Amino acid sequence: MTPFPGSEELPLVDRTVLQALEEQLGQPDMARNFAKDYSALWGQRERRLVDSLEREDQAAALDAAISLKVSSAMVGGLRLACLAQILETAVRHGDLRRGASALALISIHGPATVNELQHQYLRQGR
Repeated sequence: MTPFPGSEELPLVDRTVLQALEEQLGQPDMARNFAKDYSALWGQRERRLVDSLEREDQAAALDAAISLKVSSAMVGGLRLACLAQILETAVRHGDLRRGASALALISIHGPATVNELQHQYLRQGR
């Protein structure tokens, strides 16, 4: 059982969020490019989180967690957005143990989210 009940029940990628983004932008290619950029930047986002937490730089960790939360929500990465919210809350409260647990799950679900985006959304546009 995860230390964050309910997060594992959320989808890695909710396609309806991506479809809504396509409609809001009025151009499916823009939504796809955003999803491609999100995927390409995953490693940098994760490294930024890890580095800021290792340095115990609360401001940088908060910024990285919020950025991950917002961008994940925009591409429909609901599970990752939830975990980033948990990390954000832990950082705000100085709870390093809970933050480390959230980061461990983010490191698992981040690549899985990117994989899901690439295989279930981005490849369909070809």
